[in-house]
Amino acid sequence: MVVPELRAWRAARPHVVRIKRTVQPHVTRVAQAVQPRVTRAAQSVRPHVVRAAQAVRPRSVKFTTPQLTAVAATAGLALAAGAVALVGPWDSSGQRTAERDWAASREGEGGTDHGRSSDTSPAAKPAPSAASVLIGLGGSTVSVPAPAQKALTNTLDRLLGDPALGGRRTAVVVDVATGKRLYGKGADDAQTPASTTKIATAVAALSAAGADHRIETRAVLEPGTKEVVLVGGGDPTLTARKEAAGWASLRTLADETATALKARHLTEVTLSYDTSLYTGPALHPIGTNPNLAPVSALMVDEARTDDSASGPVTRAADPAADAAGKFAQLLEAKGIKTATPGPSKATNRSQSLASVSSPPLSALIERMLTNSDNDIAEAMARQVALATGRPADFDGGAAAIDAELKKLGLPLSGAHFTDGSGLNRDDRLTADLLTALLVKAGDPARPELRPILTGLPVAGFTGTLSDRYADDASGTGLVRAKTGTLTGVNTLAGTVVDADGRLLAFAFLASDTTDPSAAQSALDRTASALAGCGCR
Repeated sequence: MVVPELRAWRAARPHVVRIKRTVQPHVTRVAQAVQPRVTRAAQSVRPHVVRAAQAVRPRSVKFTTPQLTAVAATAGLALAAGAVALVGPWDSSGQRTAERDWAASREGEGGTDHGRSSDTSPAAKPAPSAASVLIGLGGSTVSVPAPAQKALTNTLDRLLGDPALGGRRTAVVVDVATGKRLYGKGADDAQTPASTTKIATAVAALSAAGADHRIETRAVLEPGTKEVVLVGGGDPTLTARKEAAGWASLRTLADETATALKARHLTEVTLSYDTSLYTGPALHPIGTNPNLAPVSALMVDEARTDDSASGPVTRAADPAADAAGKFAQLLEAKGIKTATPGPSKATNRSQSLASVSSPPLSALIERMLTNSDNDIAEAMARQVALATGRPADFDGGAAAIDAELKKLGLPLSGAHFTDGSGLNRDDRLTADLLTALLVKAGDPARPELRPILTGLPVAGFTGTLSDRYADDASGTGLVRAKTGTLTGVNTLAGTVVDADGRLLAFAFLASDTTDPSAAQSALDRTASALAGCGCR
């Protein structure tokens, strides 16, 4: 599967300097952490590089400094900084454009096609090349020895015995290439998964709706009237900001709607908005919460009341009315007068004026996982419901996720879904299911699921892992994992390549924790131990 280049990525170059500033503080720490293992890892991985590049064209991107190239080698060339920055087209040698430009922005280094001669910078050094960042998972690591179960058990039993992990802890480690379980502790015991639930939501959404599916927001005109209806399609990434960065733009929709209205000699209209695609309550069972807006088929910038793009913040009480109000202002700026918008429902006879579409679902999934975005997660659950003919509400989404995972043959014993985000404490997942989801995402026969792996936060670099691993540099840049945190619950599930180059999937769930920071550190140390484990 080839995912089309997004508009966001075409806009990457102006942000190169900002990316550099974000990453540079981590580079020295990463280099120091991985230096001792570079040679051994590179020797074990080198034979697989060409095969890997042919097997997978990842959507992730790799920063191209020598230090981060070392990180990729140490990681077995697997799952390196995918969501760290921006992606773009490949150049002639397989390097991402954004990656090349970031390298070129460094003093004294060239970029385009790794040092091709340039009249403007004849003395520039070639940009460091990035090796393949996602190995072929269909057998290219099979020749590398898997960890011995006894040695792995000794290592993990000790780390998982940390009192900071509370009264209940379960864990599973699986060899991705073979699907063989290498370690299990309460593997089938269902626990509250917190935000690791989003891995299940992501698999179900990509499987049911498809990685290339886009969510449309429309403006329509009711025939014989002057009523314009803004129709929500369920895109939580619709933005009203001047810089849309590749996401669907409400400004573009307003511009095109105004043009279409003027072509019909209409400069004064009644504006309504349609949220009928979703049913059921808008409020999550946790109630009003800064981590999640009321769930609506129509919202702009996740109903945030500031300029933030992730994290908790006060939300608009009525996201649809908020979006319609902003749309009205944009129309008026283009010479179209409107009254105060109100709710309505577009008829089957309505005439299309304009529409905008989200990036492919694959991009939304990556953003959801990297930032642990609850608004996108609940939207994805409803996309699964819509794709499978169920009501687009909390119950319908939960039932649809369960049914879709069952179709994929995943181990659902003990699992219980109530939402798509994991904010509901009644959710239940097992460590066995979480690792099975990750293994399924690495299946070469299911390339549509690959954004799950590339969207996982990178330890010490991106998303919800960007401020972790400060005290455990051995996992920095090597562990990729989805975090989960609720009061008394700490979870971590993801992938890592061990010191011998074997790709492993892991899931650690801890309940009854009392110190979130200590519990997170204990989980981080355990994942880092996998990265450093030869364990033969």
